Amino acid sequence: MNEEYDVIVVGAGHAGCEAAAAAANLGSKTLLITMNMDTIAQMSCNPAMGGVAKGQIVREIDALGGYSGIVSDKSAIQFKMLNRSKGPAMWSPRTQNDRMLFSKEWRLMLEQTENLDFWQDMVVGLIVENDVCVGVKTQVGVEFKSKSVILTNGTFLNGLIHIGEKQFGGGRAGARSSTGITEQLKSLGFESGRMKTGTPPRVDGRSIDYSVLEEQPGDEIPGTFSYKAEHRLTKQRSCYIGYTNQNVHDVLQTGFEKSPMFTGRIQGLGPRYCPSIEDKIVRFSERERHQLFVEPEGWSTVEIYLNGFSTSLPEDVQLKAMRLIPGFDKAKMFRPGYAIEYDFFQPTQLKNTLETKLIPGLYFAGQINGTTGYEEAGGQGLMAGINAHLKINNKDPFVLKRDEAYIGVLIDDLITKGTTEPYRMFTSRAEYRILLRQDNADIRLTKMSNKIGLADDGRLKEVEKKALNINSIISSFAKTSLMPEEVNPYLISLESSPLKQKVKASTVVTRPNITVVGLKENNLILADTLVDFTDLEIENAEILMKYEGYIKREKEVADKLMRLEDIKIYRDINYAKLSSLSSEAVDKLSKVKPTTIGQASRISGISPSDVSVLMVFHGR
Repeated sequence: MNEEYDVIVVGAGHAGCEAAAAAANLGSKTLLITMNMDTIAQMSCNPAMGGVAKGQIVREIDALGGYSGIVSDKSAIQFKMLNRSKGPAMWSPRTQNDRMLFSKEWRLMLEQTENLDFWQDMVVGLIVENDVCVGVKTQVGVEFKSKSVILTNGTFLNGLIHIGEKQFGGGRAGARSSTGITEQLKSLGFESGRMKTGTPPRVDGRSIDYSVLEEQPGDEIPGTFSYKAEHRLTKQRSCYIGYTNQNVHDVLQTGFEKSPMFTGRIQGLGPRYCPSIEDKIVRFSERERHQLFVEPEGWSTVEIYLNGFSTSLPEDVQLKAMRLIPGFDKAKMFRPGYAIEYDFFQPTQLKNTLETKLIPGLYFAGQINGTTGYEEAGGQGLMAGINAHLKINNKDPFVLKRDEAYIGVLIDDLITKGTTEPYRMFTSRAEYRILLRQDNADIRLTKMSNKIGLADDGRLKEVEKKALNINSIISSFAKTSLMPEEVNPYLISLESSPLKQKVKASTVVTRPNITVVGLKENNLILADTLVDFTDLEIENAEILMKYEGYIKREKEVADKLMRLEDIKIYRDINYAKLSSLSSEAVDKLSKVKPTTIGQASRISGISPSDVSVLMVFHGR
């Protein structure tokens, strides 16, 4: 307890676990402090990882050497690639997970990580000396000194749980809230706010009639999150889809007068893209029904997560309404849904390394920054852990650009724009999403991670081999000619225009519905051409051939815009003295303190003319 650590991580949720693992694996002596060792990496909300845009983040974490992908694979009960009917930029992997196994596997991996110690206690304050964070104080009176501290407090900072007219302190059901840190940070000059999130009731699966629900099985050939692909499912559990109806809505409305959301007892702003069921029936009153996802919590438990029925209404109203859902007429509730309010800090107060601007050595990651989701938290934690280690070793920071990773988009959005609602990642937020596909995260990021010492040499060699094989497939198709008489029957069968002359196989692949596998199965490509390659390598090669033009254009646009990232803004610049800047620009730039012209251009309220003023001032 008297040892000094390099990095202290406060909180063992998804952000804290990734932060601790990254710092320790890079060689920093790391301490992970959590209020309960039995709930490390607990899935407080839905028992799933990934989904649209979020799956890309998990793949990126894995490519960078993080643990989320591996743990997700080890605890998966179902794997599904979403949006297969759309373009590859939209394909998003998702796993349904065994909640208890997920937490267990995370703890086991952390306990096997060198340089990582644990302490069960509540952190009630920071030790700040000469305006630098040098440690933490705990509830039992222990002080731990360190060179850096990463706060990943999730929903625990002054957390307040609401169920109908009842409210009580808590970071989640069955866990107390954390106090002291918010008050100290505010006294140090930090700007804080309140946010809200919620969760649905948990149901006894034995009381559900699945025969009236729509079964949603996993993929016939399940994939994996981790590029190592060491833990692939051999059996899966199905999810199911159900629907609310007008009778359900009518009963829910009887509880509105006791709803903390409608009576004003909840001050925090909730996630617009994941609203409560009571919010849905008000905002979308024209809809006669809303879709619900009936998700198993694990292999051996009967507990069910009723996704889409998040609510903070009184528990008797929840149960009465739920029993009017087809298939739920005899449903038994394990625990009611609830809303939770918690403190967060505007992320515009952070550098792009996630270090705070006010207090050197102090980092924020996860929901404390106003984000929502396990995946967004894990990505931030990983980057905070990496950068805390790099700084104390006097190395250059590790920052991902918007054209390099969804994690780069996430952090750049947060530090430049801030947020007034829980921030959730979407593919639409990434302007270079055709470059940031889930299939190529390892090729994009593993070399970078290996350079800083996180992804090991074995991972790098596998990635280099994969890239070489993909290029080999593309080269082979570019050299292979297809004759009209050979390929036309296949093309016509797919309602594709027949050829009039021979063309290269790579050109044929660019057509809609034409696939590499289809050409192979129709004996239009020699089987030996693909025999040495994995299905993923073949799929990657097909994507690159099919979308070559789009990818090239997006790279050109990215390169052009990213040139602004190379123009560093002078330190300690007084924007008020730049008379040509708009008053809004002076205010925003003074507050955010961007480090590059590129970052400044993305701040809300900064106009092209303001950017031009900055360019001239910096001699460009």
